[in-house]
Amino acid sequence: MKLTFTFRKLTAAGLLLTGLAVLSSQQKAPEKGLKDYYKDYFLVGVAVSPAGLKGAEGELIKQHFNSITPENAMKMGPIHPEENRYEWKASDEIVQFAQDNKLRVRGHNLLWHEQTPKWLFKDANGKQVSKEVLLKRLHDHIFTVVKRYKGKIYAWDVVNEAISDNPQEFLRNSEWYQICGEDFIAKAFEYAHEADPKAVLFYNDYNTERPEKRERIFKLLKKLKDAKVPIDAVGLQGHWSLQEPTEAELRQALDQYSSLGLKVQITELDVSIYPWEKEKREKRPGESDAYTPELEQKQAEQYKMFFKVFRDYKKVLTGVTFWNISDKYTWLDTYPVAGRKNYPLLFDQNQKPKKAYWEVVKF
Repeated sequence: MKLTFTFRKLTAAGLLLTGLAVLSSQQKAPEKGLKDYYKDYFLVGVAVSPAGLKGAEGELIKQHFNSITPENAMKMGPIHPEENRYEWKASDEIVQFAQDNKLRVRGHNLLWHEQTPKWLFKDANGKQVSKEVLLKRLHDHIFTVVKRYKGKIYAWDVVNEAISDNPQEFLRNSEWYQICGEDFIAKAFEYAHEADPKAVLFYNDYNTERPEKRERIFKLLKKLKDAKVPIDAVGLQGHWSLQEPTEAELRQALDQYSSLGLKVQITELDVSIYPWEKEKREKRPGESDAYTPELEQKQAEQYKMFFKVFRDYKKVLTGVTFWNISDKYTWLDTYPVAGRKNYPLLFDQNQKPKKAYWEVVKF
């Protein structure tokens, strides 16, 4: 009886020490950055704002990432709010930070249906402009922005989210499409290539792994390639969740897109702890936003699977960019559900590595 009791005490102590060791391994500071673990695979980037370049988050960027993307600063609305006015301060700060710290920059983005200034589509009398006027405005915008950062930005998301969410439609029924038909897509790539022939030009979209939408995106990309449009790569945004995509869906998407001779990047990666929703809404009474140990474990397993696939496709995949730096701030805190905290990234609210981080670097 005494020996058995002693053995049980030792076993319990051992289990306790093991548990503490695991906890310690999750809380310890990484010996090197994500970019160092993946230096033989692909660039590792992060979306930033000027505010995120300072303090602890700024140090985190410098340690872990070798590429940055302006989260909002270079979108058409913020950077070109009026026809004859550009706002360069925020984007200049981001590019200068990259220059100072020897980071690559992905430009995001040149054409989108959201965050687009209203003046773009209207004439002086408030009437809708012609196709010729709109394409001229697009040309001038792309030339002004791309040429300003020529040699400092290696890649651009040229066209963002042009495919409709409606399976019965091909392209999104945006004002771009209503005025120009399909031509605005090819023209945007042609203008960007003319402005900076060395820049890598991307088409960028979300839900790129869902089979039905994947087929429509592939159709668009093939049309562009067949027409000799200067498109180099496709961006899979990677706004994913604990439920999707499956490993099979992700591999099928990478195989299909790369079959066109296009390089691929994951451009806006986060892994929501909630299922996908598109329409904005308020948090419901009693709706939990607790980051439970079970959710943390599922998220770690999902990240582990994604990065295993990424490593398998190192000949196709040239970059993986996270959408925000840490759980301290993420766009998913306000979208699609306002007032519901999300925890979609590798670093927690104190910029410490989470369980998912250790799974990503354990290979």
